[in-house]
Amino acid sequence: MTVFVTGALKGEKCLVQLDKVGRSAAWGHTVKVASPSPARTASDCPHFAFCGGCSLRHMTYTEELAFKWQKVLDCLERIGGWIPSDFVIYGTENTERYRNKVQFPISGSSVGFYAAGTHTVTDVNDCLLQPLPAAQLRGALKKYMEQYSVSAYDERSGGGLLRHLYVRTNRAEESLCCLLVNGKSLPHEDALVSLLRAAEPGLKGVVLGVNEKRNNVILGDSYRTLWGDDFLMDEMCGLSFRLSVPSFYQVNTPQAEKLYSLALDFAALGGSETALDLYCGIGTITLCLARRVKSAIGAELVPQAIDDAKENARRNGIENVEFFCGDASDIAAKLATDGVRPDVITVDPPRKGLAEDVVVSIAQMAPRRVVYVSCDPATLARDIKRFTKNGYRPVKAAAVDLFPRTHHVESVALLVRE
Repeated sequence: MTVFVTGALKGEKCLVQLDKVGRSAAWGHTVKVASPSPARTASDCPHFAFCGGCSLRHMTYTEELAFKWQKVLDCLERIGGWIPSDFVIYGTENTERYRNKVQFPISGSSVGFYAAGTHTVTDVNDCLLQPLPAAQLRGALKKYMEQYSVSAYDERSGGGLLRHLYVRTNRAEESLCCLLVNGKSLPHEDALVSLLRAAEPGLKGVVLGVNEKRNNVILGDSYRTLWGDDFLMDEMCGLSFRLSVPSFYQVNTPQAEKLYSLALDFAALGGSETALDLYCGIGTITLCLARRVKSAIGAELVPQAIDDAKENARRNGIENVEFFCGDASDIAAKLATDGVRPDVITVDPPRKGLAEDVVVSIAQMAPRRVVYVSCDPATLARDIKRFTKNGYRPVKAAAVDLFPRTHHVESVALLVRE
């Protein structure tokens, strides 16, 4: 029986406590390391044992890259039935404070991160993955909560106000702050803004997001600007991007540039093509494509992201692009029905991957190449198998580490029409 063990490294002898035994596998955690690996290292974070954010701080970065390389390969072979040749992983020069977005859950008097496998919030005064403005804004929020007795949201009762603190930063060391609340307002909003501005000189705006639903969704249904701007500007791939709170943007900007560069190389564009980008977000990949093709189309479900994408095209002077707002399944099906025939289609779906009808609609449009960017190698491998049943074969793939010290990894794969 396979046993999945947290806290252990390849080649080690460990005393393991079994936590769960299933029909075909078991799960456990390391109690004691009897024979440590040379790749084991002491964690440099005091919260590592309790916080669920990082999971790989007990190994060297070289070992981490090897672990992720093997993880993606195993998924592609075991689930996708394909072993790519010359498969590589691209590491990063910087494993600390690389994240440009932070979402702190709030519970009781704690503002931090969930402990692994729970909804218990670990109070984290500073995180080595997050930029310093996030820690400063977190400290100001805690001061506001204590000074004005503002309650945190309680998942069990549905009461309380503050649910999450959201911080977005850019390369210019500016920040945007959003408070997600269980209500339409907060007490003493002017005082809150003053505390946040005093704590973070680079703050460009403070936004309040309304989320009154009893679920674990983070972002709100509507937003109101308390002060400043409701967006942040950033530079990536030589383009300028407007980022609003709900808009998707890769959290590691330098590594995202590597990822998108690989995707464009896989697309093998000559300048005369029509390109379709599904799950386009604020248009990062779409606009990169537009500079190399005759025309580009972007599709995204989030209306605010589409607004940002159109504004980003205008700001960058890119006119050979259009954007559609809607579900990827519906838009792909409509484009296929309308006879749209892109030469290249790129997809960058959420962790759950592509719905099977999206794969079918893409195949009906018959692009020569499909470039698949993925944050989950398991769903990537599953969808590669679906594409092979619809007339496409995988040609090459690579991994890019956008999330150092965590178990997450990005991948990109190229599929061509048979």
